[in-house]
Amino acid sequence: MGNYITKLDKEANSKAHASKRTLNSQIAQVVWELQDEEVLQRHRILLQVDDISLNRGRWQQLNNTELWIKDDGKSVQTIDLHEVTERQKVSGGDLIIGGISSFIFVPKDVQNFEEDPHHSTVGEPLILTKYYQHILALIFAVKKINEDLQLLSNITLGFRIYETYGGEYTYHATMELFSSQNQFIPNYKCDIMNKLISVVGAIEPAISFDMADILGMYKVSQFLYGPTPSMDGKTDIPFYYHMVPDEKFSFRGILQILLHFQWTWVGILVKGHGGPNFEKLIFSEFSVNGICIAFLEQLRPIYINSVSDGLKWLVETFYIFINSKANAVIINDNYVLHLRWLLYVPEMESISIKPKGKVWIVTNQMGLASFFYQRTWDIQNLQGALSFVTSSNEVEGFQHFLQTRNHSLFSHQDGFIKDVWEHAFGCVFSKSSLNEEIEGVCSGKEKLETLPGAFFEMKMTSHSYSIYNAVYAVAHALHAMQLGQQPHRRILSGRTLHLHDPQPSQLHFFLKRLSFNNNVGHKISFDQNGELISGLDIENWITFPNQSFHRVKVGKLDPWANEDQMFTIHEEAITWHRTFNQTLPISVCTESCRPGYFRKKQEGKPFCCYDCLPCPEEKISKQKDMDGCSKCPEDKYPNKDQDSCLPKKISFLSYEEPMGIGLVILALVFVLCTIVVMAIFLKYHHTPIVKANNQNLTYILLVSLLLCFLCSLQFLIAPGNIICLFRQISFGIIFSVAVSSVLAKTITVVLAFMATKPGSRMRKWVGRRLATFIILFCSLFQTGICMIWLLTFPPFPDIDTHSEIEEMIMQCNEGSAVMFYCVLGFMGFLAAASFTVAFFSRNLPSSFNEAKCLTFSMLIFCSVWISFVPSYLSTKGKYMVAVEVFSILASSAGLLGCIYFPKCYIIIFKPELNNREQLIKRNS
Repeated sequence: MGNYITKLDKEANSKAHASKRTLNSQIAQVVWELQDEEVLQRHRILLQVDDISLNRGRWQQLNNTELWIKDDGKSVQTIDLHEVTERQKVSGGDLIIGGISSFIFVPKDVQNFEEDPHHSTVGEPLILTKYYQHILALIFAVKKINEDLQLLSNITLGFRIYETYGGEYTYHATMELFSSQNQFIPNYKCDIMNKLISVVGAIEPAISFDMADILGMYKVSQFLYGPTPSMDGKTDIPFYYHMVPDEKFSFRGILQILLHFQWTWVGILVKGHGGPNFEKLIFSEFSVNGICIAFLEQLRPIYINSVSDGLKWLVETFYIFINSKANAVIINDNYVLHLRWLLYVPEMESISIKPKGKVWIVTNQMGLASFFYQRTWDIQNLQGALSFVTSSNEVEGFQHFLQTRNHSLFSHQDGFIKDVWEHAFGCVFSKSSLNEEIEGVCSGKEKLETLPGAFFEMKMTSHSYSIYNAVYAVAHALHAMQLGQQPHRRILSGRTLHLHDPQPSQLHFFLKRLSFNNNVGHKISFDQNGELISGLDIENWITFPNQSFHRVKVGKLDPWANEDQMFTIHEEAITWHRTFNQTLPISVCTESCRPGYFRKKQEGKPFCCYDCLPCPEEKISKQKDMDGCSKCPEDKYPNKDQDSCLPKKISFLSYEEPMGIGLVILALVFVLCTIVVMAIFLKYHHTPIVKANNQNLTYILLVSLLLCFLCSLQFLIAPGNIICLFRQISFGIIFSVAVSSVLAKTITVVLAFMATKPGSRMRKWVGRRLATFIILFCSLFQTGICMIWLLTFPPFPDIDTHSEIEEMIMQCNEGSAVMFYCVLGFMGFLAAASFTVAFFSRNLPSSFNEAKCLTFSMLIFCSVWISFVPSYLSTKGKYMVAVEVFSILASSAGLLGCIYFPKCYIIIFKPELNNREQLIKRNS
């Protein structure tokens, strides 16, 4: 809507939007400049405090000194205007900076509209003396600016500071700024000085928004030094400047702290609902980063007429956070008073359980403060708290300025100092009506530096630093206006800027483009939303029994730094609560699962609550709190704790290990025996027993057996391409020669005896040609099988990483198992044929008959290789190779022993039996 201007004069105007009344011959002229009709609907503004009743909303004047306010239809409260107007701080000047403070609280009952409203003040006002520093910071800044000859020369700044009484006096205090001094007549000024140019306040977002409704009408810039008001969902206030960084930035810092210390189980105490930004953080970003909420409790105000309900809530909330395993608790409130009451519950209710040590993570630049009645309350439970405040440095001269303040010198200038003095020092002046519990008379010469930190700090707080910067921002904007060039004049509606009579609306052009370094070197500038571009300091609270405490800077959030350097914190500088014994506090639902274990979520609980189970066999977890276990690479195996992988040893059946050494010795013994037998047969080749056994077949069999023993040794060499290609092939061919020689021997013996019968046709088969044919045919057939094997699926070197946990078995992969078993099958066929022939020839004359020896040799051979198949299939790695080597040696030794040892025995030990006559005699 357009702007409406309504003038109240002696005649009533029926078309106007406000009424006018005349009182004691005074005319009140009121100018309304409204941007939106909703402002009128949301907030009812009383402009004249007397017998006036305005019809804009439901307002009612009770008497000359009392009014009641209805805001959003929720509560009714009353204000004693005569009393509150005494508390103010005023200093004249060419231009005035208004200050709205909120450090005096009036206990009240909450009224509703079910009964007539009544005066609800209960007892004397309560003063948060620590926040008196906010007023002094504004005065100090104005004083320093007026002393600076380079800044705003020939112009004197003044100030007018009013109290809102916890928000109930917000509208009246704001309208006081537009009235002449000592007269509450808004818009009527009888002097040319004391022109309001800007307002600093307030600390509460709700109060700041209420102020903005009025200040926005006059286009007066407003500087908020409390938490960012966007958390309450209100935006688009054009003349609003935030002297603290965006609250989202501090939320980001909280998240970084939780992640840095791995606090995944946190509690939250929040005033109201915390606002949309806060809810977005805790319900989305927390869960995304693996952080769970142990409890979320809303901080409630305690009203005098509902103390029992308030105490009940305090006790319930106390038990919730004291019994929680969450050691990290976020408190999102403008004051620490709710937390102080929670920690005081055991003293009120005589509860034996004392508060446990917690890490309080404080938002909203909240500071540690106490009312006078909390003088004896212990603050040790707040030891180790971490708070986020606007980055600041100590301002030179401020502490000295505070040291010079005392009641004796400034009581006539300062409407706040008397109450502050009585509450801070626990004394009374002669005319004081303060609570009777306070004893002692104030001298007025008490020193602020003697007060504990909870009542007053000599070090500039973050709120005071924001106020100091706000005043300087106004001064620099005025200075820029004073130095403004012609282009600037054209921008501002073509009007020439006259600094002796500047309009508040003209200041915004320069504020939005403002950038300067303050006296401590910090850059002050605003973004497009009017929010201060600044970092945050992380402070650690160190408390003492006398209500004193010390703030130590332990980290920061730097918006100008790189992403990985934006958050820094110095753990070694943090002092934790004494219960943690200066060790890093743990705030988790479940203790971290150490490496070697994995997390299994507990049913019905948040994902941060889980059981720790050991990893299955052959799996590991290298880090803490793993959701599952993983297998090691094929060339590695889990260690005993299953938290890392160790490299597997490469293993194969070699000459260096005991099993390999045993097989080598056994093979060499059999080789030696074979050589000895061959030597005996060569030496006694002319003897009948040697001649009677077909010397050629005897030597072929001995050589093939010798090669069989020797070929077993190649199974003990590290597998390679050449070894893998030839060891099974050579074994198959050599063994086929040996077995085919036995078969030829057996057939030759049978045919020899059959040929001795009269008229036998077998004589033509007797001779070397049949034996040679049998050996060549069988050997070539086996060679053909081996060639097909080599051409289709040849053996190749391979590494078995699965058979053994801690070893990798280097072996020869057979390539084609079918071809391998074809080779073994053909040898088995030859052995079975030899055994069959030998078995049926067992009744031949014994002196010439080898059939029994051949039968036993084939029986051993077949037994060994029949046992080999299941053993070979049931073993892995080098044991499988050992089974094959042993089978080769055992079957070859069986042939050697059964066929040749009896003959060697006769040759060496029974030579008398080794003659033709004896053989003929035995045969007859």
